[in-house]
Amino acid sequence: MPADVEKQLRSSWRALEAAEGKELSVAVRSSATAEDLPGASFAGQHDTFLNIRGEENLIDAVKRCQASLFTDRAISYRIDNKFEHMKVGLSVGVQKMIRADHASAGVMFTIDTESGHPDMVFITGAWGLGENVVQGAVDPDEWYCHKPTIKKGFRKVIRKTMGEKQQTMTYSKGHLREQVKNRPTPESHRRKFCLSDDEVLKLAEAAIKIEDHYSDTAGKRKPMDIEWAKDGPEGELYVVQARPETGSAQRSTSTLEEHYLDEDVSSKTPLATGRSVGAKVACGRVRVIHEQHDLAKFQPEEVLVADTTTPDMEPVLRNASAIVTNRGGRTCHAAIVARELGLPAVVGAENACENMSTGQMVTVSCVEGDAGNVYEGELKYHKLETDLANLKRPKTEVMVNLANPGIAFKVGRMPCDGVGLARMEFVISEHLKVHPMAVIHPERISSPEERKEVQALIAGHSSGSEYFIENLAQGMGTICAAFYPRPVIVRLSDFKTNEYASLLGGSAFEEQEENPMIGFRGAARYTHEKYREGFALECAAMRRIREEMGLTNLKLMVPFCRRLDEAHGVIEEMKNNGLVRGQNGLEVYVMCEIPNNVLLIDEFSEIFDGFSIGSNDLTQLTLGVDRDSSIVASSFDEQDPGMKKFLKMAVEGARRNRRHSGICGQAPSDHIEVAQFLVDLGIDSISLSPDRVLRTMLTLSDLEKENEKTSEPPPGRPQTQHEG
Repeated sequence: MPADVEKQLRSSWRALEAAEGKELSVAVRSSATAEDLPGASFAGQHDTFLNIRGEENLIDAVKRCQASLFTDRAISYRIDNKFEHMKVGLSVGVQKMIRADHASAGVMFTIDTESGHPDMVFITGAWGLGENVVQGAVDPDEWYCHKPTIKKGFRKVIRKTMGEKQQTMTYSKGHLREQVKNRPTPESHRRKFCLSDDEVLKLAEAAIKIEDHYSDTAGKRKPMDIEWAKDGPEGELYVVQARPETGSAQRSTSTLEEHYLDEDVSSKTPLATGRSVGAKVACGRVRVIHEQHDLAKFQPEEVLVADTTTPDMEPVLRNASAIVTNRGGRTCHAAIVARELGLPAVVGAENACENMSTGQMVTVSCVEGDAGNVYEGELKYHKLETDLANLKRPKTEVMVNLANPGIAFKVGRMPCDGVGLARMEFVISEHLKVHPMAVIHPERISSPEERKEVQALIAGHSSGSEYFIENLAQGMGTICAAFYPRPVIVRLSDFKTNEYASLLGGSAFEEQEENPMIGFRGAARYTHEKYREGFALECAAMRRIREEMGLTNLKLMVPFCRRLDEAHGVIEEMKNNGLVRGQNGLEVYVMCEIPNNVLLIDEFSEIFDGFSIGSNDLTQLTLGVDRDSSIVASSFDEQDPGMKKFLKMAVEGARRNRRHSGICGQAPSDHIEVAQFLVDLGIDSISLSPDRVLRTMLTLSDLEKENEKTSEPPPGRPQTQHEG
């Protein structure tokens, strides 16, 4: 180090130490001219030293930091990214340490890192210094906050997931590279979030301001990757670094690439499960990396499996087909590098190294939502690419059917008109896992084991009701946030009695029915004493989404409403629970899935704002075919002449009463002929499974073009709320 530089460094250290009036602890951090570019993050390529104490250690750390410009990994990375070695400079920043060792730290992004959804702030954190989160040494807590509603003054976390936070990094007094150490996180800390919701929202507000600052004058957003730390248990929150997020630069804005598994994996047990990174599928043979020398054996297109990744692995990572790690969250080194390289990765897959062996053929699937899975064998999958720049949009609204919040941000990026059917049953069965009446009356559960499971689920919440309301609101709120401000039509619960009974504690509240398909389901439950309290929880969750989260694009839909008196009763019950049709723009639809809905469509139009045809149940009840029976499956035909008459009556009746008409059943997804028939009738919207949306858009555009040549468009199409 030049003598004059060293002299200035020592002088600055002494001045800072004198100002502190106590022993000084600093971070010595690298900052290179080629780092943090949109297409190359240089994540972890250069060294950082934490908790440096003493003048001599400072000088040594600065030298080592500068020298890290020429480690093997940094040289290799520059070669791969075509940077000239002698044109890259490196400076060193010296920052006072924030006492996150007594609190928490982490990373946040002003974009959803997996889907590229621009409206989210994604925050991760763990106890202790933030290096554990960056390195992927722990499974961190996660939070999602919604930028548009925060800017409108709504302060509510959209979604949060508690991580294991296995270890906590604290200060040490060892050698230069041993100034910090990890210790096991106490169980009491592992079972609670490392930040309060208020602190999370403070960070989100700061992230939005930082993104606004770096965005250009033309209004083009620049997603940011930001590190934060909390200064002690009662201290302030600090932003310690902000740099461009690199993953979004790798995504094409004009082409949508989608991966789909062609095989049913519902009955398969994964070899490993963690958090998915990159919505892709890849197959390859496993290479387990236990030690550094194992990297020399790595072959191109293998699946790299390791406890965690390090910057030294960069040369082999870019030749992998996928990455799997035991530890880490979606903001760790492995996740950042996987996005930069366009690879699928499963991080935080505990015991992955033990459950897989080198040479084993596996399929890495990151297309099933939040969870990434590794399956044994080479599963079939396919890839679809759509040119969005030249995508033709039909006049008929094309919407999507959705149940899984884990894929909402990805699907929300599709150029569709909203969600025509958001099913809350998935959230209840997969995330809450418990019967709504069981959280209100756990004392009625006869099984001690089930009662204990329910109590464990609701632990940490003020009540069982709050557990149910919070989790249901977060699940359905995630879908609403993903599509905001496009409409999301949430169907109130439509479990059958046998399905409700299979939930935790459910058998205590459900009677056995011979034919649940046409039994105690849908609207009939909501005003009945056996379920009225459970319905109140559903209403409370929907109110929280609209009033506290600010997601007023939520519309509600009542399923299986047999009679007019049922319809009036449900509207009144919703009103009693604070959901008033027409208030704050709330629209209430009804499923048109019973012949009586069609025959009395004029009368139902006086009660509801729109109709969504449920072709599955309508076909079943029109033809008298049990759709769950394989014996009579050949008689289940959505294109039967009788069905077509009912479809025609429904669409024309809705238009006659100036009510929205749509279809959310399986028919248009499975049969393009049904979609064409409905477009000819002038239906307002068609809602399909995500994999059929883009292809149907193209087909409907061509169909509408042909119709324009031969006839006038159907008159009287009502204007929907989001168009106005």
